[in-house]
Amino acid sequence: MDTRPMRADARRNYERLIETARTAFAEHGTDASLDDIAKRAGVGSGTLYRHFPTRDALLHAVLRDRIDGLLAHADELLSEPAHDPEDEARCAEAALDRWLRTYLAGAATPRGTSTVIIQAMSADWAGTGLGEAAAAIRDALGRLLERAQRAGSVRAEIDPGDLLRTTNAIGVAAERAPDPGAYADRMLVLLFDGLRTR
Repeated sequence: MDTRPMRADARRNYERLIETARTAFAEHGTDASLDDIAKRAGVGSGTLYRHFPTRDALLHAVLRDRIDGLLAHADELLSEPAHDPEDEARCAEAALDRWLRTYLAGAATPRGTSTVIIQAMSADWAGTGLGEAAAAIRDALGRLLERAQRAGSVRAEIDPGDLLRTTNAIGVAAERAPDPGAYADRMLVLLFDGLRTR
């Protein structure tokens, strides 16, 4: 693997491609034309593919900051102590709910993000940037879920991978709803009704 730093012009092209792709994905979803992204960025398609050999590599670069934010948010929520032991169940459930709502809000754009994350959870994506990101997201969710399960507020048999797939399924359906945010909120309420032990 080449670990040499990029030349200044290559770095500018790399950053311009990410910013242009961010705009194009927001406008047209994750299926936006890569050739169009290269053209809008003022570079040739060969330059785009040199930096990002696949659509998924480019999408991962676009989403990286958001994914890092999600992982940091999970750590912050896990570090918030309950006021007392009896309050732990409520706090743990609230932390899980807040993180899932943040996750779904972020997955709403670009359109298609939830579908990509579902796909990236498969073994075929192991070792790719998006595959590793999906695994990190699942692990962060798993820690929040485990806290709620230990506190007794969420059913013990719930698996973090299943919960992440279900949450992404809500995201996919929300993309087709007249009011995606309101739809996602309603579905999360129903989801938590099924998760709770009581």
